Amino acid sequence: MGSAVDLWIAFREGAFNVGTPPFLGYFLMVEDCEASQQPVKVLEPHFAVFPEFKKASYLQRYELFCRKLVLERHYTTASFITSRKDDGSTGQYVEPASDLTAVNFLRALYAHVVAFGGADRE
Repeated sequence: MGSAVDLWIAFREGAFNVGTPPFLGYFLMVEDCEASQQPVKVLEPHFAVFPEFKKASYLQRYELFCRKLVLERHYTTASFITSRKDDGSTGQYVEPASDLTAVNFLRALYAHVVAFGGADRE
């Protein structure tokens, strides 16, 4: 996330020669295994953890994280996929969230390219 913030600051400060906002995409693949499906232990010694993170697995937390990256406008779009250890090498994956699919990611990228004149040929 720090890279996205740095890039947006550079854009704001005119570090790029174009006025077109950059496309920032976040594509995350996590292994679907017993450890990633188990709820993560929550410690709250200094502040309360948001309810959606309590009793949430790593898979659920990463899904929430991807949504928040886009909601907070750090990234243009995000995609979240999972795969089992033996399936990943064959290209098999699962998209746990309908709003974080690879197709949605690619559509957003394509729309950005078309909107800013980079795709004269369709």
